[in-house]
Amino acid sequence: MINVDTRHGAEPGYEVLWPLGRPAYENRSPCDRIADLNNKVVGELWDYLFRGDEIFPLLEQALGGRYPGMRFIGYEQFGSTHGDEEHKILAELPDRLKSLKVDAVISGMGC
Repeated sequence: MINVDTRHGAEPGYEVLWPLGRPAYENRSPCDRIADLNNKVVGELWDYLFRGDEIFPLLEQALGGRYPGMRFIGYEQFGSTHGDEEHKILAELPDRLKSLKVDAVISGMGC
């Protein structure tokens, strides 16, 4: 929205609004990286939109071969992170990850 004030022969003045909204949340620092992925449990999250069913097995093979004892909990155990149940799934996710003793997450999102 732009309002031009030219009253009283003054130079035009403009009122401008920033087109972006206020942040909905406060930025936080990321957690420390896991130093060693050996024997860790990795959860897989996916929005079921683009090729996760092809990509996750490739990641499991590559990472599982590189880090002995690494175990994966497939995206099927969590449900889609996009769609009708998205809010419910994401709200329950911290407790679900904790109960499954997940150390790290790979989150796949389609375009």
